Amino acid sequence: MKDIIDQKIARRKAGLEGRDRSESEELDLPVSQLLFVEHPHVLTLGKSGDAANVVATKERLAALGVEYFPINRGGDITYHGPGQLVGYPILDLDQFFTDIGKYMRFLEEAIIRTCGDYGVVAGRIDGLTGVWIDADQGLGARKIAALGVKSSRWVTMHGFAFNLNTDLTFFDLIVPCGIGDRGVTSLARECGQPIDEERAAQRVLHHLTELFGWNLEYAS
Repeated sequence: MKDIIDQKIARRKAGLEGRDRSESEELDLPVSQLLFVEHPHVLTLGKSGDAANVVATKERLAALGVEYFPINRGGDITYHGPGQLVGYPILDLDQFFTDIGKYMRFLEEAIIRTCGDYGVVAGRIDGLTGVWIDADQGLGARKIAALGVKSSRWVTMHGFAFNLNTDLTFFDLIVPCGIGDRGVTSLARECGQPIDEERAAQRVLHHLTELFGWNLEYAS
């Protein structure tokens, strides 16, 4: 992710990307890229997060094989691990719209639509980033996808974590996203059966392409 972003920023500085670029120029990199990954057990803390939201001891994390890293995205503490679809969109927002809030709402919308493909109604909660099940049920709401992003010269990095077949007990190690009064869930739990992760990734890709009208390269 960092290598791709560094190349895009270098091209921006050289005038090879962005709105001032000649339409006749051919790009060495696609306009947008989307990396889908599945991490091993890891906790990441955003730059505005509170390390106290890791409630497990270092010894407990070590026993479970869970690593911990402070990183440079927005947001608080979150868990990544097997059964979770993590997406890192890399695009130059100057070619779309220079509005981080709108960008995050687009990412949320793609996941909301994907949940809908499985017959699961998802939505948003005012003031709380992410995608929620039973979003209108107050403390009964459950987060199914977390977002944490960063941009440099309007080139995006980091992205979203969508719980598909995730072992949700790992969220007990933290106060997820610093929100202690609501739970977490997965698409498998909501559907009552395991999820084909490749199919789910393709649905997310489809909806992101619809929303952004991307010239999108998909890599996993």
